Amino acid sequence: MTGCACVSAASSSLSSIGRSRIRQRGPAAGRGALVGTSPASGFAFGRGESMGASVRISVEGQARSRPKREGRALKVVCIDYPRPELENTVNFLEAAQLSASFRSAARPAKPLKVVIAGAGLAGLSTAKYLADAGHQPLLLEARDVLGGKVAAWKDADGDWYETGLHIFFGAYPNVQNLFGELGIEDRLQWKEHSMIFAMPNKPGEFSRFDFPEVLPAPFNGILAILRNNEMLTWPEKIKFAIGLLPAMLGGQAYVEAQDSFTVQEWMRKQGVPDRVTKEVFIAMSKALNFINPDELSMQVILIALNRFLQEKHGSKMAFLDGNPPERLCMPIVDHIRSLGGEVRLNSRIRRIELNADGTVKSLILNDGDVIGGDAFVFATPVDILKLLLPESWKEIPYFKKLEKLVGVPVINIHIWFDRKLNNTYDHLLFSRSPLLSVYADMSVTCKEYYSPNQSMLELVFAPAEEWISRSDEEIIDATMKELSKLFPDEIAADQSKAKILKYHVVKTPRSVYKTVPDCEPCRPLQKSPIQGFYLAGDYTKQKYLASMEGAILSGKLCAQAIVKDYEPLIAQIPKQYAEASIS
Repeated sequence: MTGCACVSAASSSLSSIGRSRIRQRGPAAGRGALVGTSPASGFAFGRGESMGASVRISVEGQARSRPKREGRALKVVCIDYPRPELENTVNFLEAAQLSASFRSAARPAKPLKVVIAGAGLAGLSTAKYLADAGHQPLLLEARDVLGGKVAAWKDADGDWYETGLHIFFGAYPNVQNLFGELGIEDRLQWKEHSMIFAMPNKPGEFSRFDFPEVLPAPFNGILAILRNNEMLTWPEKIKFAIGLLPAMLGGQAYVEAQDSFTVQEWMRKQGVPDRVTKEVFIAMSKALNFINPDELSMQVILIALNRFLQEKHGSKMAFLDGNPPERLCMPIVDHIRSLGGEVRLNSRIRRIELNADGTVKSLILNDGDVIGGDAFVFATPVDILKLLLPESWKEIPYFKKLEKLVGVPVINIHIWFDRKLNNTYDHLLFSRSPLLSVYADMSVTCKEYYSPNQSMLELVFAPAEEWISRSDEEIIDATMKELSKLFPDEIAADQSKAKILKYHVVKTPRSVYKTVPDCEPCRPLQKSPIQGFYLAGDYTKQKYLASMEGAILSGKLCAQAIVKDYEPLIAQIPKQYAEASIS
């Protein structure tokens, strides 16, 4: 599950932050009266101030203390669960071994200067592990905020709004290792081991899949499915289980071979009733890639089920305890800088300058700066990379295959209400709405956003292709109609019940790559055929597809490729200097 995404390193044309309608607080406004509009402003890091060549972010007040509740008791109670035991899983140990390989690598006689475009999780990961191996990364970010797909901004009231609703799963071994390496494991707020779905035919009610802690995988997941009799009947469960048998027995080879089928096609081929797709996999498809089962590759679902069923805590979810730029990205930046690396914001790339032999000479920034290095990494979204590819590279098969990889549009919405909503949980909720994917009351699930008196719902609006060009007002009106079904006693479309205090709409026309069938052969390895040029990003070849885990793993694999190429890269340096002196 990815959350919404925003572009990060080279062009701002692929993302936009919607305007915010803000209701004036205080007696002058009058109840329910919209008194004006203002653009979403006040970027993170001191209202969007330029950081130039250094990152200066205040992290004062890392988590607000929770105010004492007053008045009547609320239904919703914040209860964080202990961190699950993840260290004994095969995937966690493999991720830990890969991390350790950078720290234990022989120190280079001459560290490589590696220029990385894009300070999302892929770029930050690449820089972090290169620094661990003794090299000198220079990370360039086009915008004035860290995070890429996990970017967030602070508005004029001091409230944060994010690019997406981000969930950290137990089945994210490289993410979990990264938190441990940085010493910030306590910043994940683990929730009850459940998956909670709204019931469209019973407005205001939910159906749960509860994973018993006493059972190992896969029995905890099997029992969670068997005990839920509200969404699937027993005959449907049996047919679904029989349909899954080939995937369970065929292993990874079988899973990868299913990339040629959509979820809907595969279910029908396996004799699984359409109602199973409707009841469960519409919600899962939208949560995993923001599209419906008639478009999504079945490989995505099988990989998710494989991780969730093989690991006891694989499907257990956690929320970050605050905004991602400060609570996750800044510790990575601090680590990079402590080892001699550099991070620059407001460094947008205009073009890639080539040597006579077609290798990269330098990156030219919009402000005219020329950035040279010993190796270059593009850790931007694939759509940005395609815009900046030199003409002479475009017919190379490695790059030409990227044409099939296209970002999916998505919209992330934050709505602040004038009261505390009761019909929710301290958890991620699957809306099963035709317009909405997942949502959460962030005033309950997240420490920094906690409020005892008002709810702030964060919602993923997907699929968004037909809505991305519509006005924020139209999107909010449609969202309120859907919320009136999820909160029938508390929210009405006309705001005759709960009133909107303000909202933010974040549109991303090109988010994570759209995992439609037959994309897998088009995903590139991190090492390109151009000597000294590498790629990182969740669209590159790694086993976790379009996710935060995939982005971080891609960065590690990219750093690993560069470390392995040290000798040929260092041998190129005298040649580059000679060419530079001649020109």
